[in-house]
Amino acid sequence: MKRENIRRIAVFTSGGDAPGMNAAVRAVVRTAAWNKLHVYGIERGYEGMIDGHFKRMERRDVANIIQRGGTVLRTARSMRFMTPEGRAMAADHLKAYDIDACIAIGGNGTFTGAKVFSEEYDIPFIGVPGTIDNDLYGTDYTIGFDTAVNTAIEAVDKIRDTADSHNRLFFVEVMGRHSGYIALHTAIGSGASSVLIPEAETNIEDLKTVLRKNKARGKLFSVIVVAEGHHLGGAAGVSALIKDELASMEPKVTVIGHLQRGGAPTALDRVLASRLGHHAVNRLLEGEENVAIGIVNDNIFTCPFEESITKQKQPREALIRMASILAI
Repeated sequence: MKRENIRRIAVFTSGGDAPGMNAAVRAVVRTAAWNKLHVYGIERGYEGMIDGHFKRMERRDVANIIQRGGTVLRTARSMRFMTPEGRAMAADHLKAYDIDACIAIGGNGTFTGAKVFSEEYDIPFIGVPGTIDNDLYGTDYTIGFDTAVNTAIEAVDKIRDTADSHNRLFFVEVMGRHSGYIALHTAIGSGASSVLIPEAETNIEDLKTVLRKNKARGKLFSVIVVAEGHHLGGAAGVSALIKDELASMEPKVTVIGHLQRGGAPTALDRVLASRLGHHAVNRLLEGEENVAIGIVNDNIFTCPFEESITKQKQPREALIRMASILAI
């Protein structure tokens, strides 16, 4: 769709919330207003699109939200949107509000829905990567990742105090059902003794050997960071496998959980979200559509939804190796 044909756009957040989503919404609304576009916010993602929960948004509506966690547009996971009937209802509401194009802020599921929907109804979409997992192909970083890592590191720092005081072994579970990015960066940033992620096989005997060596050389405590999706069953599963042999270290399990999703976004996430939201509008007006916008080597790039959804983004082997070396 040509620039001159785009008059009204809609923006929404979908899937899991991520700190910085509000900054992205703010950037979309204000960049659109600068270009004399009408902007509508859709509440609760695809669910709100199906139910017709649209609201006009002006510059003043996004004042004082850049520092807030969560999403002012709220979010949801929509089973109805996965059906042809649900998407038809969503298309009817977009037509009723004369929406020419959409900007979807979310993760893999959000982009999958956008791809299918745009192909069925010929509505241009731009995806903005908002997920704490940092697992989307086509961008070095996703909105919310930096804040989640900082939250996890703060928690691990506090756990280290207790581990040191009581000479104990702690298994700390962070989010990452299919991705080890949060775990890897948290482990490096907190100086953890080891990190277990879904992308790397873990030999439990090797882990036991590391812990025994740590104890033999006088290291009185250890903190192991585990991604929730690790194949041995997260922190609880790993702890159960070593508990009998290393009972003297009194293994403890801490699950940080949804604390990682909340809180004010870091400066890095605010700037990243602002850049991606701003350029999403610009790329839409330049004629790009059905792509995810991202940042690679500090430059803005776009990636077709098909690639963003299907291609796997893996943590760098060099970073995994470095984490192992620094933990010695």
